[in-house]
Amino acid sequence: MKFRPLADRVLVRRTDEEQTTEGGIVLPGSAAEKPSQGEVVAVGPGKTLDNGEAQAVAVNEGDLVVFGQYAGSNTVKIDGDELVILNEQDILGVLEN
Repeated sequence: MKFRPLADRVLVRRTDEEQTTEGGIVLPGSAAEKPSQGEVVAVGPGKTLDNGEAQAVAVNEGDLVVFGQYAGSNTVKIDGDELVILNEQDILGVLEN
């Protein structure tokens, strides 16, 4: 199944973060917070401006992005994966090597 985001929305697959604290304590799944970073899976065409033109989204498929901890309350399950639908403004930045 495919999903095509509309406007300035971005589809993101959360990436797993460390499940061990700095002190070496392993957190059970129920105590761990949801990761606040993920890989961009799909990108919408962009926000429509007042003059009718579309302003392109600043991220591309495959980018590793960081977003707010409470961003992404909209989720969708596609082919067994739980993906997050974010507005472009919810993305805080792109991680680069």
